[in-house]
Amino acid sequence: MSATPAEAEAAAAEHGGGHGLLWVLLAAAVVFALVRPRAPLDYLKLVDWHTVGALAGLLAITQGVERSGMLQSVAARLLARTTELRHLVFFLVATAAGLSALVTNDVSLFLLVPLTRVLAAQAHLPLARLVVLEALAVNAGSALTPIGNPQNLYLWHRSGESFLGFMGMMAPTVAVMLFWLFAAVRFLVPRVEIQLKPAGDAEPVQPRLLALSALLFIAFVIALDQRWLAAGLGLVFGAFLLLRPRVLLGIDWALLAIIALMFVDLRQLAELPAVAALLQQWPIGEGWRAYLAAIGVSQLISNVPATILLDHYVHDLPALAAGVSVGGFGCVLGSLANLIALRLAKVPHGLREFHRISIPFLLVCAASALLLRLG
Repeated sequence: MSATPAEAEAAAAEHGGGHGLLWVLLAAAVVFALVRPRAPLDYLKLVDWHTVGALAGLLAITQGVERSGMLQSVAARLLARTTELRHLVFFLVATAAGLSALVTNDVSLFLLVPLTRVLAAQAHLPLARLVVLEALAVNAGSALTPIGNPQNLYLWHRSGESFLGFMGMMAPTVAVMLFWLFAAVRFLVPRVEIQLKPAGDAEPVQPRLLALSALLFIAFVIALDQRWLAAGLGLVFGAFLLLRPRVLLGIDWALLAIIALMFVDLRQLAELPAVAALLQQWPIGEGWRAYLAAIGVSQLISNVPATILLDHYVHDLPALAAGVSVGGFGCVLGSLANLIALRLAKVPHGLREFHRISIPFLLVCAASALLLRLG
């Protein structure tokens, strides 16, 4: 039986350069091993296994939801009620931004990107562009609350601010990012009617699989909150292995390898004596210099490691928080959410489309937020 167009597109994304970043990170790890060798166990200690394990569990649960057929049903209803492309994109982007402030940026992507991919299978939609806009949306929306992303959680505890106090500190920067986000939607998404694709055989909804995935999601989130990662992973993978083993075949193991290698490479980069000496010499303790340093370092080592690294050198916490939030845009390494979005989307040339939109978006947001701070 021949593959469907959606399956062919996913295969092209997976095999036609989809692992390019994986090979780059692996090559960098080899270079570090040759230049600065360390004991094998030390490499394992560089990886944040809590993050990798959380992603593994969420990937498995996401596969369960996808295979349940519920996303196809939701997508069909959404397309039946929304006829204009720009309206649909505004809805998806606003939902992504709002959810990310409440349930973190990564979880928002695990909920919305698979739905967006199913929408693109049922209608002619610019999937890569939609997913890039959703990645920008979760980076912007998650910056508002202390629980929206890992760097905010870290800075919130360091600041001593109340929950609402922290939101008040971040609100001006988030307002700038959201303004340019919706401006980008108006600029990049034409106001045209959505063209549906020929209807194929509808996959039957599997309520039991959907219920199993929902229960596992709730249990896994509780386990993560209580720091019971091993137990949570055992429950998720054990349940699927016993009841629905085919679900585990769809997990993107390459994404997990990419994330693990990012920790190995970027933490070694941050540990270089030359990096520490440079940061000590630069006057980045306060003000616009701290803000720009946070953006620049985020482009190189991602915004969460940048937050932890710069916390030793930057004394202006609002500037640091604003900088690492804006620094999630630009390079794909700026935020872990960017990588998750592109891997979940499974579109060819996703990196090219991401940087074509995200780099100009970074420049505009960075300049606008800086002017706001200086004003």
